[in-house]
Amino acid sequence: MMEDEVIAQQLEQLLTPAITSQENYYRQLGLRDRILNLPLMVAAVLTLLWRDVAGVTELTRMLSREGFLWCEQVFTDSFALKDRLIRLGSGTKKTPFITLRLVEIRSGKTWHSYLTSVLDPTVLPPYVVADLYRRRWRIEDAFNTVKRLLGLSYLCTGSINGVQLQIWGTWLFYAVLVDLGDAVADQLSLPFDSISLEMIYRGLYHFYVAHQKGLATDPIKYFASPENQDLGIVKRQQKPNIKLIVAPFPEKQRGTPEFFFQPPSKIPLTTASQP
Repeated sequence: MMEDEVIAQQLEQLLTPAITSQENYYRQLGLRDRILNLPLMVAAVLTLLWRDVAGVTELTRMLSREGFLWCEQVFTDSFALKDRLIRLGSGTKKTPFITLRLVEIRSGKTWHSYLTSVLDPTVLPPYVVADLYRRRWRIEDAFNTVKRLLGLSYLCTGSINGVQLQIWGTWLFYAVLVDLGDAVADQLSLPFDSISLEMIYRGLYHFYVAHQKGLATDPIKYFASPENQDLGIVKRQQKPNIKLIVAPFPEKQRGTPEFFFQPPSKIPLTTASQP
């Protein structure tokens, strides 16, 4: 039979604090997490009894189609990706329940965890969550550009109206600069991260001069043209970090000594003395 919402809510309020307390106690003991954790097992047992489920096979069918009680379905559970809903809080007025989405992505042997309030994976896919988190430093870059490059570190006036106008005008210009950089990136078929907003800002002078001479009319095409690549619009790729060996006799991984300079192995050492 279909469960009554009032009864389900009462069971949830009754059992969730006890289950949460028991889980915290397990963590303090250092017990490992299991696939069938405590909340899932409690919900499974109650579902078997309450709905009079015939067996585990039927219980599995119900879980795959509708879930049971307060246990929500897991979106993804694979070797390198886990995406599921979690619930925080104790259900009291001070700490009410909050449903969040936990995305875990494996990189090598390390798991990286991300929390988001966007619960629908079709709206915000899991790898997009990780990508957005990777770009969280963008706001610091924006503040740095606006203060250092566009001069917002110093205020031109002391009046409230003047300060507001300066801040508003500076951020508007920064937005135009970002749109210009994005358009140049599209013109060059490059990601936005590879475009230097600072060099676009400094290159506006050269575009103005070319425009005055009748040599350029479109700043996007001007910055994307091959003859203007010396303006540094495209960021230079950083060289990979190469470990400098300072030991006089570096060793191979096998443990045998190896010199920096060795004679070619195919040429016998006695060849030099032959006529």
